[in-house]
Amino acid sequence: MLLMTASAANAGALTHKISSSVQLTVDAAATNVTRLGSTFAISGNGVDTTDGTTVNTISTGAITSGVYAPGTIAATQNTAGNAFSFSQSYTQADAIPAAAVTVGDVANFGNITSTTAGTAGSLAGTLGTTGAITLTAGGAGTNATGQFVSELSILH
Repeated sequence: MLLMTASAANAGALTHKISSSVQLTVDAAATNVTRLGSTFAISGNGVDTTDGTTVNTISTGAITSGVYAPGTIAATQNTAGNAFSFSQSYTQADAIPAAAVTVGDVANFGNITSTTAGTAGSLAGTLGTTGAITLTAGGAGTNATGQFVSELSILH
């Protein structure tokens, strides 16, 4: 009896949606590099520093092919017998390549992450008419993803 009182707008309020998908990917070769720059630090108390050309000065150094070279630094104690401290540190930069790197080659940089290209191998995916999904693993650097979605809506 209640079914007969339902409005005509609700007639056919049952909806069923089905969708399936397969995604197959093969990774490309990739290289990520970071060129390291030069760093130079010098500090001291009770000493004079020189590059050997100008008294009490620190070398300005030279830059060749994008790499800083600080030059020869000498430290001389100000007063013999007094306490003193002296330290210096230098990190050499990665040289700037003379030409662009050929695809597949890696430049001589201090920080490198390189991955080889994937191989499809047996990589495959199929969708059946019943919604069945079949995935076949590929070689290294591949990914196979299958998805089946069934949606049922009942409106009252």
